[in-house]
Amino acid sequence: MSGSEAVDVTVLVPALNEEDTIAEVVDRLLALPLSKQVIVIDDGSTDSTPQILQKYQDQITILTNPGRSGKGASIVKALPYATGKVVIIQDADLEYLPEEIPKLVDPILKGEANVVYGTRFSEGLPKSMALPNKLVNILLALSVRVGYWQRITDEATCYKAVQRDLLIRMDLQCRRFEFCPEVTAKSIRMGQRILEVPIHYEARSKAAGKKIRWTDAPEAFWTLMRYRFWKAPQTAKTPAMRELNGSQS
Repeated sequence: MSGSEAVDVTVLVPALNEEDTIAEVVDRLLALPLSKQVIVIDDGSTDSTPQILQKYQDQITILTNPGRSGKGASIVKALPYATGKVVIIQDADLEYLPEEIPKLVDPILKGEANVVYGTRFSEGLPKSMALPNKLVNILLALSVRVGYWQRITDEATCYKAVQRDLLIRMDLQCRRFEFCPEVTAKSIRMGQRILEVPIHYEARSKAAGKKIRWTDAPEAFWTLMRYRFWKAPQTAKTPAMRELNGSQS
C-alpha cells in the first residue's frame, strides 16, 4: 500500500546499497498477512538499489535521501508518512526474518503492550555474531537494567515495534545507529514496559555488507546516559509531532 490510507502496521526500511537483498525483503514484506504500509528510505545508495525499488513504486512508499544521512535520520524522515497504528523497523538485509513481524506487532494491536522488541538472545548469544558485538550487546542490556531499572535481554535489536503515536511523541533526534538506545531510553522514561518476543537471527559479516560496528558502541552508551532523565516535550518540534497534535486537536 503506497497511499495515505490508515493501516494496522507501517514497516520502515532504511536501505543503503542493498541491491542483493532489497527485492526479496520487499517481496516478503508485501506477502505478510497484515494490513500494512511499507516505506523504504533509500539513504543515498550508489548501487542498483534505487532502480530495483522503482519496480515497486505502485506498491510501496519510496523516500530518497540525496546523500547518506544515516539510519536514524532516515527513520525520522519517514515518520510523517507513517499511517499504521504500529511502526516497526526492518533492516534491508536478511539478518531478520520479515515473517516474524506479525507476532511482534500483535501484542500492540491487541492493546497488550505499546512497545515490543524482538530478542535475539532468548536462547543465548547467536553463534554467528562476532565476539566484540556479543560483549557490546551484553553491556548494553546491563546498562538498561542499571540505569533504567528495567530488565531486557536485547537492547540493540533491529526489531522494535512501537505504537505510532508514542514513537512520534519521542521527538527522535537520532541520526545513525543511536536510534536503538534513544527509543529504549525514551520508551522507559515514558513509563512503558518493553515486551520481548523471541526471534531468529543470522548475523551477516562486514564483507557481506554489515554496516554497524562494535566501534559504534560508545555512542550507544552515551545515548542511554544522555536520556536518563529525559521528559517528553509538550510542544510539537518535528513535522510528525505537529501532524499528530493537529489530528488530535
